[in-house]
This record gives sequence, structure tokens and C-alpha cells, in this order.
Amino acid sequence: MAHRPFIPWPDKRLQTPAAPVAVVDEVVRAIWDEMIAAMEAMPGVGLAAPQIGVMARLAVVDASESRGQAVRMANPELVAASEEMRSHEEASPNLPGISAKFERPARVVVRYLDGAGAEVEREFSGLWATSVQHQIDHLNGKIYLDRLSRTRRQMLLKRYEKLRRG
Repeated sequence: MAHRPFIPWPDKRLQTPAAPVAVVDEVVRAIWDEMIAAMEAMPGVGLAAPQIGVMARLAVVDASESRGQAVRMANPELVAASEEMRSHEEASPNLPGISAKFERPARVVVRYLDGAGAEVEREFSGLWATSVQHQIDHLNGKIYLDRLSRTRRQMLLKRYEKLRRG
């Protein structure tokens, strides 16, 4: 399945909070399908709709080893987070060629609307938790670089610009 292109950083859409989804319908389900295709094409373990230019609070996450286990979320929000932290190298197709390692809570509870439009509260752990938090950041107009020190962020952005220019 074809998908919309990834929006290159510093596009303002990547820095703008996405709009809440009023109802889960066929349009939303089609966007989720497109997002899963884009996530698999990277390959990655999650994707937020603004990353492909859709300014809706939609995310997909699949950190399963076998793949094909994508969780579709509309309006995801963090309800709880563990004090235990987990370190992971994060990247984004919107900033290809760079990544950064940092810590996020190892377990989170997230409330969202599922594919049927029902409200669900689910606990995620490990890579699933990291990816869910990463996607919620995107939906809030933040990227992983926003969580780094100014010096580290500038260093990575210089590397990104150098890669982009070839």
C-alpha cells in the first residue's frame, strides 16, 4: 500500500499539536492503514499522523517481533507512568540519518479510542511503552530532539543538515 511522504523537519506541522479525533470512522481507519504501511516501510515501531502530514491525533504502534500486531490509537493520552526508566535509541523518518539515546518511563498506561471507537485503557511496557510515548510527543507537536540538551540537539541538527545537503 502506498502512503503519503514523511514530512521533513523543520516543517511547522511537526511542531504543531494535532487536532482531536471526533469519531472513529472509515476515514480514520483508512488513515491508520496508510500509517501502518508507512511504519512498515521505514521499518519502524510506531508512527503518528502528523509525520505524514495528517494533523489528527492518530497513532499506530507495533513493537512485536513478528509484526502484524499494530495497535491503532485515536486521541491517546498518558494516564500513568512508572518511576522505572528505560534507555533506548530513538529516531524519526522526519529526521533521517540521526538518532539519540535517552530514557523514558519503562511502563505507561494510555487511554485512547480503538478501531471500534471504544475507549480503552492499556498498559504498555518496554519498547511498546517507548514508542507510545514517542508518538504522543509527536501528537503534541514535539520531537525526540526536544527532550535533549540544547548542545546535544544542536550537534544532531548540524549532522542532519550536513546529511541533507549531501
